[in-house]
Amino acid sequence: MSISLQYPFAALHGQPQLQLALQLAAIDPQIGGVLIEGPRGTAKSTSARALAALLPQDRFVNLPLGTSEEQLIGSLDLQAALQNGEVCFKPGLLAHADGGVLYVDEVNLLADSLVDLLLDACASGVNRIERDGISHQHAARFALVGTMNPEEGELRPQLLDRFGLFVRLAAHIDSPTREAIVRSRLAFDRDPLAFIERHGLAQQHLISQLHQGRQRLNQLEFSDALHRQVSELCVAAGVEGVRADLVLLRAACAHAAWQGQDEIGSADVEAVAELVLAHRRKNPAQAPSAPQSSAAGSTDGNQTSESNWGEMPPQPVPTQALAGIRQLPAKKS
Repeated sequence: MSISLQYPFAALHGQPQLQLALQLAAIDPQIGGVLIEGPRGTAKSTSARALAALLPQDRFVNLPLGTSEEQLIGSLDLQAALQNGEVCFKPGLLAHADGGVLYVDEVNLLADSLVDLLLDACASGVNRIERDGISHQHAARFALVGTMNPEEGELRPQLLDRFGLFVRLAAHIDSPTREAIVRSRLAFDRDPLAFIERHGLAQQHLISQLHQGRQRLNQLEFSDALHRQVSELCVAAGVEGVRADLVLLRAACAHAAWQGQDEIGSADVEAVAELVLAHRRKNPAQAPSAPQSSAAGSTDGNQTSESNWGEMPPQPVPTQALAGIRQLPAKKS
């Protein structure tokens, strides 16, 4: 059996919010996927591929921008159905991604109709194909990971809201984190097998933690206090509709399951709130003043506030009279 030479999730450094979001989406794919906004070179695709290696099927499906609807959802052979009375289904990318990770780079450049289909299947866990009165459906439980660079175009607000979690990556990485990333990458490129073996125990722990989290997910209950906390957060953020409430409760449940807890607490809501509300918030005044520093899994790293990075506080500027300019006398009324 061949060994997958994939950079291990346990060896990722920095971007703790990204790693947390990916883990939550893997525990409960019906959260609605993860949308990542950020520049190139911030380990978006590496992290998504590493997540796939934690899943039982170790399945990673990359969706090209030129994908057609038939390639995405699959197709039905009408002639076989009419002649033999049997539904002949040709699987698409959604079928191949079942149980794994479906990755869409530059999802903001993908046709809106395909993004709609992706999000529908991700939220329901089922892909339905209907053509001329013939229908077929199959399981499509996958962790959806989309990336985008806002300089190349935005997603329509309706589509943006349907992504469960949102992570905005900072272009700036502090010096110690950069050094750790580069050292690890060079070690992996030089001897992948030795690098993977060195992180084997930590990787197995993450796989076990993820499996147990999925098993625990449906055993956790939502208390009245939890519903109240989530409702108040969403009202304060000025979000539209109740999708944010549902996603926030799901994400908090997945966080508690990931931590191996027997109940969902207010700390779980606080840990995931910004991932759920960042792209839905209509009231900027409710945005947190500082980023959360909790790391995910066995990784660590400092996270810088992305939205205000590089912003300077206002400074008083002294004013001086300009020499050589004569003040005009006041005009008589």
